[in-house]
Amino acid sequence: MATTEVVGFAERIRLETQQAHSDTENSVFVSELLGGKLSTEAHAALIAQTWFVYDSLERIGRSYADDPIAGPFLSDELLRTAALEADLDFLVGSDWRDRITPLPATVAYVDRLVQVAAVSPEAFLAHHYLRYLGDLSGGQIIRRMLERAYGYERDGLRFYIFDGIPKTKPFKDAYRAKLDAAPLDGDQQQTVIDEANLVYGLNGALFADLARDIDRYRVRA
Repeated sequence: MATTEVVGFAERIRLETQQAHSDTENSVFVSELLGGKLSTEAHAALIAQTWFVYDSLERIGRSYADDPIAGPFLSDELLRTAALEADLDFLVGSDWRDRITPLPATVAYVDRLVQVAAVSPEAFLAHHYLRYLGDLSGGQIIRRMLERAYGYERDGLRFYIFDGIPKTKPFKDAYRAKLDAAPLDGDQQQTVIDEANLVYGLNGALFADLARDIDRYRVRA
């Protein structure tokens, strides 16, 4: 008698966001940056826009400390704002706060966090999952490619370095187990998946905004 394999929630998220993930990965800006075809100014621009996102995400996260859905996923080892600020000090200068401004796509991303993720733990969880699991997965590949392309060692790459998580696989496995065990009904699970797909779109729009200035960032032969 045939048996139907039960797919856990973590695997459902991965499968049902696969296309959106793939679409975002094919960004021209990111591809050229990782290929060493853009200047370090382009990397600084990406880190600056990323800071606006994490500054908002992590402020909101603190309000969910006692929430039964979002709370179990919060971990000080994941926090990225301080690392991003250290990178901006290195890449832009100590006056970086006066020199960076959010792009329109970044404003829309932060608005989504403030207006939706701040009031819906399911939506917040989608944002949290995409950002941090991405940082611990593809982010580590990005780190190595930036090292090769631009000669960074630690400064400029602190965003991708998790000192409190020396081995990422056990941490990611535990995170996915929490997703499978999260107290979410079917509608709530779908909310997480729908928001995750939307967040991939927000990231894609951010990369597209950065790409509008790509000629300025290209390294001349």
